[in-house]
Parts: sequence; C-alpha cells; structure tokens
Amino acid sequence: MFVALHGQTEWNRDGRVQGHLDSPLTEHGRRQAVTAARILGDQNLVPGTFEMVCSPLGRTLETARIIATELGFDISAIRTEERLKEVSLGQWEGHTHAQVQARWPDGIAGSNRYNWYFRSPDGETYDEVARRLEGWLEAHAHRDKLIVVTHGIASRVLRGLYGGLAMEDALQLEVARDAVFRLADGQIAKLAAAAGQASS
Repeated sequence: MFVALHGQTEWNRDGRVQGHLDSPLTEHGRRQAVTAARILGDQNLVPGTFEMVCSPLGRTLETARIIATELGFDISAIRTEERLKEVSLGQWEGHTHAQVQARWPDGIAGSNRYNWYFRSPDGETYDEVARRLEGWLEAHAHRDKLIVVTHGIASRVLRGLYGGLAMEDALQLEVARDAVFRLADGQIAKLAAAAGQASS
C-alpha cells in the first residue's frame, strides 16, 4: 500500500487549519502532486492493477486526479472513502493556531503542537479518528495494491496504527507532501523523489 498526502493548499500556505472544510491546491501543491506521481511511477505500477482511493474532500480529490493522470490511470475509477478524511476541528476550522489560542484558551491549554488538533469542543478526538481509520485499515489489511491519498494528521494516525505506535509517537511522524509512504510487511518506508524530480 502506498500513502500520499494532498499537495499544499491555500490554507496550508496561510497557516489555517482545514479539517473537514476545504481550500484549493496552490501551484506548489499541484507540483507536489506531480512529484508524488513520479515517485509512484518509479515503482513500476501497472495501470489497472492498482486501485486509487482518497478522502472525499476537494484537496485530496484534486491531488488524486493529478497523480492518476500522470500515471496513466483511469480518473473515473478513483474511489472516495469517508474514513480517510482529516480530523474534524469543528468551529476551529478556518482559523490559525494563534486565533484558536486567543479565542479558546481553555480548550487549547496544556496541549502541544502535535495534539492540539483534538481539543476542539465540537471536533473529533484522537480516539474517534483512530477508530475510523483502524476500521478502514483492518478492512484493507491484505490489499497491497492500493494508492491512498489522504491528509496530514489523518496520515500520521493511519501510519501510526499500521506501525503499532503510541499516540504520542504517531502524531510526531513526518508530514511530507512531496513524498510517498510505503506500508508493507509491517514496515513504513518514505519514498522520496530522485534528483531533479522534486517540486521546487
């Protein structure tokens, strides 16, 4: 199984959390999607033998379509999966960390840069996100011919579950939008672009 993240969005660039809200990919984000496709292309994937599945949010769909186009895959065959969505931050969505800290100081008190996303009073907890991703992972445990396009925090939780990591360790996993993570035989490997292929 290969896991890619959506490319940079306008809100990523501006430091705003998105959750279940959305913003379009930037030009840089589209280049990152092309880089991810080139990395996958180096894996000698055969069109028609791999299935692409992604979160239904616009930024992941756009990324998945770019990757599929670059690989020569059928765009219409991309499947969406609700359980791959990013963590919901409820009323915090669309705000920067500083705005959340100013408006909801009690909610964010005692958190750190990795776990504050799960403190929103009307958002999802880590356990809720882990439960839906674990359900998806268990259902696809023996399906290695998958390309998954998801989100930063969701991918940390997903990779952490796959690797059997504690929450604290999972939430500190790298978020790389111009790389692809391979999940195979209980191991997680980061696949980076060859020289000259990386987005600039």
